[in-house]
Amino acid sequence: MATNYTISTQAYFKLFFHAAKHPHKSVNGVLLGNKAQNGTITIEDAIPLLHHWTSLSPMMEIGLDLAGQYAESSGLKLVGYYQACERLDETALAPVGERVAGKVKAGFEDAIAFVIDGEKIGTEAAALIPYVSQSSSSSWRPAAGSAFTPGSPFQLASSDLPVRAIAHVRDDHLHHAFGDFDDHLEDVSIDWLRNRTCIPADL
Repeated sequence: MATNYTISTQAYFKLFFHAAKHPHKSVNGVLLGNKAQNGTITIEDAIPLLHHWTSLSPMMEIGLDLAGQYAESSGLKLVGYYQACERLDETALAPVGERVAGKVKAGFEDAIAFVIDGEKIGTEAAALIPYVSQSSSSSWRPAAGSAFTPGSPFQLASSDLPVRAIAHVRDDHLHHAFGDFDDHLEDVSIDWLRNRTCIPADL
């Protein structure tokens, strides 16, 4: 049975806000969700980890552990990983990203990784490049075919999510209220696991 992935409104907005808040830095985080009996994995939420990362640091390990605990307490699983690169034209899954995605895959066989396409973010496109791993290998490669198009195994909960995300950044500045684990380490009042203050009213 083919595995399909659907990204919820909340998860997509959080991915977008994380990249929008730090447009000239590398950012990363994990994706939470569940797998239905029909094989569809719904990505319900995203937890932002870092915007100062170049290696699999102790802080990333701690952030991953806390995110995993939060997922379990919410009845969800860590099902994926995401990153945005410092350079807009860089769309490769970084070696550190492969290792983190591999850790997620160790606990969830159908784990997925997404690289945010810096040249397409801010357009009507989903601006996400999916990476998949072969069971027999620890390497990750871009998924075959065109993602987020009709018939693709990768879909957004609603096709207008990119446009709505742009509006929330441009008009409501919700990305300024968004915080990741790095931010939380500097200010413990920042709710990086939930980011409730930046959840739009139209969600």
